[in-house]
Amino acid sequence: MALIIRLDVALARRKISLTDLSTAVGITLANLSVLKTGKAKAIRFSTLEAICRALDCQPGELLEFDATTPPLRADTEDA
Repeated sequence: MALIIRLDVALARRKISLTDLSTAVGITLANLSVLKTGKAKAIRFSTLEAICRALDCQPGELLEFDATTPPLRADTEDA
Protein backbone atom coordinates (compact mmCIF):
# COMPACT_ATOMS: atom_id res chain seq x y z
CA MET A 1 0.00 0.00 0.00
CA ALA A 2 1.33 3.41 -0.93
CA LEU A 3 -0.05 4.99 2.25
CA ILE A 4 1.86 4.41 5.45
CA ILE A 5 -0.04 4.80 8.70
CA ARG A 6 1.96 6.53 11.46
CA LEU A 7 -0.60 6.22 14.25
CA ASP A 8 1.82 4.24 16.41
CA VAL A 9 4.40 7.05 16.20
CA ALA A 10 1.80 9.71 17.09
CA LEU A 11 0.65 7.65 20.09
CA ALA A 12 4.20 7.06 21.32
CA ARG A 13 5.12 10.75 21.05
CA ARG A 14 2.11 11.69 23.15
CA LYS A 15 2.46 8.72 25.52
CA ILE A 16 -1.14 7.69 24.85
CA SER A 17 -2.20 4.06 24.64
CA LEU A 18 -4.43 2.70 21.90
CA THR A 19 -6.97 1.88 24.60
CA ASP A 20 -7.03 5.50 25.81
CA LEU A 21 -7.41 6.75 22.24
CA SER A 22 -10.24 4.28 21.68
CA THR A 23 -12.08 5.67 24.69
CA ALA A 24 -11.45 9.29 23.72
CA VAL A 25 -12.54 8.85 20.12
CA GLY A 26 -15.35 6.34 20.59
CA ILE A 27 -13.93 3.82 18.14
CA THR A 28 -13.47 0.19 19.04
CA LEU A 29 -10.02 -0.97 20.00
CA ALA A 30 -10.21 -3.59 17.23
CA ASN A 31 -10.89 -0.98 14.54
CA LEU A 32 -8.09 1.27 15.77
CA SER A 33 -5.75 -1.72 15.84
CA VAL A 34 -6.57 -2.49 12.19
CA LEU A 35 -5.80 1.13 11.33
CA LYS A 36 -2.60 1.20 13.39
CA THR A 37 -1.21 -1.93 11.73
CA GLY A 38 -1.90 -0.55 8.26
CA LYS A 39 -4.44 -3.23 7.41
CA ALA A 40 -7.37 -0.82 6.99
CA LYS A 41 -8.66 -0.38 3.45
CA ALA A 42 -10.27 2.99 4.18
CA ILE A 43 -10.84 5.60 6.86
CA ARG A 44 -13.73 8.01 7.15
CA PHE A 45 -12.91 11.68 7.35
CA SER A 46 -14.98 11.87 10.55
CA THR A 47 -12.78 9.16 12.09
CA LEU A 48 -9.60 10.89 10.95
CA GLU A 49 -10.91 14.17 12.35
CA ALA A 50 -11.75 12.55 15.72
CA ILE A 51 -8.28 11.00 15.97
CA CYS A 52 -6.62 14.31 15.08
CA ARG A 53 -8.69 16.11 17.71
CA ALA A 54 -7.86 13.54 20.39
CA LEU A 55 -4.14 13.58 19.57
CA ASP A 56 -4.00 17.32 18.78
CA CYS A 57 -2.28 16.61 15.47
CA GLN A 58 -2.61 17.13 11.73
CA PRO A 59 -3.58 14.32 9.30
CA GLY A 60 -0.08 14.49 7.83
CA GLU A 61 1.31 13.23 11.14
CA LEU A 62 -0.79 10.08 10.77
CA LEU A 63 -0.52 9.40 7.03
CA GLU A 64 2.46 9.30 4.71
CA PHE A 65 2.50 8.64 0.96
CA ASP A 66 5.24 6.37 -0.42
CA ALA A 67 5.41 6.77 -4.20
CA THR A 68 7.79 3.79 -4.53
CA THR A 69 5.08 1.35 -3.42
CA PRO A 70 2.75 0.08 -6.15
CA PRO A 71 -0.90 1.17 -5.90
CA LEU A 72 -3.57 -1.21 -4.63
CA ARG A 73 -5.21 -1.24 -8.07
CA ALA A 74 -4.44 0.09 -11.53
CA ASP A 75 -5.24 3.75 -12.15
CA THR A 76 -6.76 2.94 -15.52
CA GLU A 77 -9.03 0.20 -16.73
CA ASP A 78 -9.35 -1.27 -20.21
CA ALA A 79 -12.38 0.10 -22.05
